[in-house]
Amino acid sequence: MFYTRKCGEIEESDFGSEQTLCGWLQDTRNLGGIAFLQLRDITGVLQLTLLKKKLGDENFKSWANINRESIILVRGIVKGNKEAPGGVEMLPDNIELMNEAETPLPLGVIDKIDSEIETRLNARYLDLRKTKIAANFQIRAAISGAVHKHLRRENFLEVQTPKIIASATEGGTSLFEMKYFDKTAYLAQSPQLYKQMLMSGGLERVYEVGPAFRAEEHNTPRHLNEFISIDIEMSFANDDVVMGVMERLVATAARAVSKETKVLKTLGIEPIEVELPLPRITYDEAVEMAQGKVEWGEDLSMEATRAIAKQMNGFYFITKWPLSLKPFYIQPDDDPKYSKGFDFMYNEIEMTSGGQRVHDVNLLRERLKEQGLDPEGFNHYLDPFRYGMPPHAGWGLGLDRLTMIFAGAKNVRECVLFPRDRTRMTP
Repeated sequence: MFYTRKCGEIEESDFGSEQTLCGWLQDTRNLGGIAFLQLRDITGVLQLTLLKKKLGDENFKSWANINRESIILVRGIVKGNKEAPGGVEMLPDNIELMNEAETPLPLGVIDKIDSEIETRLNARYLDLRKTKIAANFQIRAAISGAVHKHLRRENFLEVQTPKIIASATEGGTSLFEMKYFDKTAYLAQSPQLYKQMLMSGGLERVYEVGPAFRAEEHNTPRHLNEFISIDIEMSFANDDVVMGVMERLVATAARAVSKETKVLKTLGIEPIEVELPLPRITYDEAVEMAQGKVEWGEDLSMEATRAIAKQMNGFYFITKWPLSLKPFYIQPDDDPKYSKGFDFMYNEIEMTSGGQRVHDVNLLRERLKEQGLDPEGFNHYLDPFRYGMPPHAGWGLGLDRLTMIFAGAKNVRECVLFPRDRTRMTP
């Protein structure tokens, strides 16, 4: 290691000792005979106090004029100082300039002037140095870790499915077409069909956390064209059972985030509390709550979900959707006008959808035809249903959007390192 301590790890027991620190030079305040430098790393900021009388003119001038955001290595004595950030300062004996930052910076790191998100994304490497931006990804990491731990605790097996596929996963969603040698292929919009094949394979409970791609020309704060999806599939289960898995997982994620007290303080937000069981309303009840903003049989518009959210606070489910609004693989309800599909909501925001799947191959063929899809193009998918497919259910939940909710962000791009939307392919 280049360092003996991180900036945020200096304790009272270290006072009076020589330490070596590394990081970014965040700011300098030169008062002539004394200069205060701020050294930043992932753990926090520490004050470096330069005394001209002690260091001499040459060292003082050289070190006090290092460009902001340069990488430096500092050796010196650490001591307590109530007036310094964090109550700690170092009196450097030596500062080594490891890598000098050019000027001017394309994006300010501690400047009080807010930059547009597109400007920030163009210089994401600088944007991530901001404490509040980095905090979003600490929230994301806490959620991701909790998801894996929770699903394994519920005996789900982690799997990885192909992302280059030969046909559409579900009707109605645009696909990214690509050339696969001398054939046409697509980027997977979800692992849906493969998850179901694994149910025929007898794995019974599987989950995947991986990328998905949708060529939808959305331009909203909630949509991306590449996103990370948390997917589960479960044999001998119906829609009610997998909704239980969903709400328990989200409650586990909420507890994990609530432990990130320093990060939440940085973001200036309170943790979201999730009390189980979560509320469930039917599609019919949702239409009634929308107060004329949607007709029965239509998908719920944002205007409609805003009206519903006035009566439903936090996370909740909307169940028993009209079958006509759900993909071909969703199981019809006992009343065939309805389905065993559901949507998972947070206030007015749709988080995900799921449900019990069709496991009868003849019904699947009928459902494909109803949605204008040719069953012949789905033979690789239909074959497992011919040789013993159990009843099963599942869902897919976007990690990006879930992070956005728990981090209190207004735009999902804030919670994705290098987001891909309809206009952005770099960096």
